[in-house]
Amino acid sequence: MGFEVIARPKGGNVDKMAEKVFYESIKLLGGLRRLIEFRNLTWLPSLAEAAYVVVLKNETLKTYGEIARELGITEQTAKNIVTADEEEVIKYLEGELEERPKDHIAGGIAKMAYRRLKEEGKLDTEEIEIRQEEMNVLDIDWAVHVLAKVRGLDFPASREELVERLGGMIIKGRKIEDILEMIEYPVKSPAELLHKIKLQL
Repeated sequence: MGFEVIARPKGGNVDKMAEKVFYESIKLLGGLRRLIEFRNLTWLPSLAEAAYVVVLKNETLKTYGEIARELGITEQTAKNIVTADEEEVIKYLEGELEERPKDHIAGGIAKMAYRRLKEEGKLDTEEIEIRQEEMNVLDIDWAVHVLAKVRGLDFPASREELVERLGGMIIKGRKIEDILEMIEYPVKSPAELLHKIKLQL
C-alpha cells in the first residue's frame, strides 16, 4: 500500500537534500560495491531523478505539474515516484516477488531514503553519509550533479546553454564538453539530457 511522505517545508537547499537522498538510496541498495557487482549502475540516473522529485514534493510542496516542468518529466512519472509502494519495492528487491511490481522502483527507494533521513534528523545537516571522495573516484554521482547544475534552465536547451551550465564537469574521466559534442540538439528536458549522456558513457 503506497502513501505519500508529508513533511513541513523548511526551505532548505533542495540540491543538497536531493544529493543526500540519492546517497542514502545507494546505501539502502547495499552500497556501491553491491551495485557494481550486480551491474546496476544504470539505475543511478533514475535514482537521482526520484531523489529530486521526493525532495521537491515534500520540502517545497510543489505540485506534480510544477515538478514535472522543473525536471522535464511527465506529471504521471512524478506522481508514480511520490506514490510508489515502498513495501512492494522492498519485497521485489529481496526476491519475494516473482514479477516486477507496477510501482516506480527508484521512487520507492528514494522515499525510503528520504524518510530515514528525516526520522534521523540528517536531511538538513551538512553531514555526508557516503564518502564524497569515494563517489568522485567512481564517478557515479554524475546524474545528481547534472540535475543540480541545470535546475532552472529553460528547456529545450542548446549545446551552448548546456556547456555554460555544465562546463568543467568530468564524467567517468571524460570532459562534459566532449560528451555534449556527441549528442543531438535541442535537448528537450533534464531527463532526456541524463539519458543522452548515459548513452555516451
